[in-house]
Amino acid sequence: MNDQTLAAATLGADIRALRKARGLTLSDIGAILNRSVGWLSQVERDMSEPSISDLRQIAEALGVPMSMLFAHSGAPADEHGYIVRAGSRRPMGSGEEGLIEELLSPDLTDDFEMVHSTFQPNSRMQTPANRPTQEVGYVISGKLDLLIGGRSFTVGPGDSFRIKHEPYQWSNPYDEPAVAVWVIAPPVY
Repeated sequence: MNDQTLAAATLGADIRALRKARGLTLSDIGAILNRSVGWLSQVERDMSEPSISDLRQIAEALGVPMSMLFAHSGAPADEHGYIVRAGSRRPMGSGEEGLIEELLSPDLTDDFEMVHSTFQPNSRMQTPANRPTQEVGYVISGKLDLLIGGRSFTVGPGDSFRIKHEPYQWSNPYDEPAVAVWVIAPPVY
């Protein structure tokens, strides 16, 4: 397999993993996209290559930024699926709220995902989240204020936290960035 084939294989597997993590069937996505189940199945099995417009619609239907479906790095064949180099992490989201996230997992085919998150100084999550996930975070540097299930916490370097099917919100009202690693199950990106 060449690097382009490896990237396409990861794309199909990621689309399938994201669809399943959201509890959607091929029929559900087909109805949203007005595409056949057969075509979607071929995309997920890397037998058909979606156009840019198709990718835009798939990303919207799955609730992910389009960059998630593009940014597959050209990892050497012997590292693909095993290693994610620091300079090859897949960016996620737009960073609008002051949160910059990168995927640490090689792909989205596992029962969980690992995410590297950088919370910019004086930033905060605008709308609380409440996802059907279990999440554990570990703070590497900086401080972060968390509101989890109505309880307030401040965490710093070496601290870890868990969010389990509860509404949560983060803020970094401090003058330094906060960096954390999160494990999320099932994958949401």
